[in-house]
Amino acid sequence: MPSLHDAIGAANLDQVRSLLTHWTPPAVAAEIRDLTAIEQALVIRLLPRKTAATTFEFLDRPSQERLLKAMGQSELATLLNDMAPDDRTGLLDESPAELTKQLLAVLSPDERRLALSLLGYPRGTVGRLMTPHYVAIREDWTVQHVLDFVREHGQDSETLNVLYVVDDQGELIDDIRVREFLLAPPDKLVSEVMDHRFVTLKATDAQEAAIAMFQKEDRKALPVTDTTGVLIGIVTIDDVLSLAEARATKEIQKIGGSEALDEPYMAITLRRMIKKRAGWLVILFLGEMLTATAMGFFEGEIEKAVVLALFVPLIISSGGNSGSQATTLVIRALALGEVMLVDWWRVMRREIVAGLALGSILGTIGFFRIALWSGFSTLYGPHWLLVGLTVGVSLIGIVMWGTLAGSMLPFLLKRLGLDPATSSAPFVATLVDVTGLVIYFSVGYVFLRGTLL
Repeated sequence: MPSLHDAIGAANLDQVRSLLTHWTPPAVAAEIRDLTAIEQALVIRLLPRKTAATTFEFLDRPSQERLLKAMGQSELATLLNDMAPDDRTGLLDESPAELTKQLLAVLSPDERRLALSLLGYPRGTVGRLMTPHYVAIREDWTVQHVLDFVREHGQDSETLNVLYVVDDQGELIDDIRVREFLLAPPDKLVSEVMDHRFVTLKATDAQEAAIAMFQKEDRKALPVTDTTGVLIGIVTIDDVLSLAEARATKEIQKIGGSEALDEPYMAITLRRMIKKRAGWLVILFLGEMLTATAMGFFEGEIEKAVVLALFVPLIISSGGNSGSQATTLVIRALALGEVMLVDWWRVMRREIVAGLALGSILGTIGFFRIALWSGFSTLYGPHWLLVGLTVGVSLIGIVMWGTLAGSMLPFLLKRLGLDPATSSAPFVATLVDVTGLVIYFSVGYVFLRGTLL
């Protein structure tokens, strides 16, 4: 069977339609991602309206913007009006101002009012994620009435897994799974099915609250209310999963020692990627220059005991690695809500013990390595025992300091209102490199004074 690209190249529209009938919207989005904007517009034009809108929602943001510019005015209006309100809000929110104005202009009056109302909520709030397409019912209805109502109005709902019971003022009083109505007698009242156990999100809540709520509750969708409890929309699991993925991606990129790219790796321009990465690299480079300054401060000790210089890479890498481990674990624990700011003391105690144990393991290995090597080599000289003790004890102190610094820095940044992910592993490693040298040469001065020093 020919590929979609070949069928488009041969201008065989019937063959293109035939191929498209066998694919789901996510599969179509994956197939057209590498096509030109003109070819993508052709595919979207050949799809049924609802399928086209859903397919468009699965494209990444740069592809969506290129496709919108390649589409005609009428096709653009059809596509945007058929999109899910929450996905359309995300598109309008992240598009350049001029493009946003153009997109709002092609919406129908009702859809434009809806889009502007959702855009009216602050960025990062649940209101930007919600959709107003849901099914609301009354408690005095019968089960048969509910089922008839769903058949008549359910096609416009984002999901039919849950129905929402509201009172005369529109205030949410319960949510009920559809399966409860499918299994109940037709003449049973909604009030008899209700259990008044439900959870809600506020439109002004931070989007992280939605992620946490979906993690806690086994739900496909959650209702959203205003400050008075009136039901105004729902948030579905697919939007929350996309949000969680985007947040995790940003954190990982920051932990790696760069700014968040905010675009797919292959979509971002080389110039922007260099700009995002250069800042942190310059800061880290300037920090590492302090390592040379620290070594210069101990220049006299290095001249007298050159053997100490042999272990500098070992020492600073061990401290940096332990610090990177600790900061990564703590940042993730903070992100998942496993630890809170008030838990800093408990974390500190754990990391002191962990650092002492890990440092002892590495210190013991380092000491026995020097002892074993000195059995058939004079590389470490007659005072190899003192050199081994210097390395072993230094590793204990440096690894413990690395784990302590790496675990406490995220708490400090969070307390200052900054993103803990900015205490990236490379930053912690640089910090521990400099202080690790001070610890190493200070221990060396204590053990080797009167012999090599």
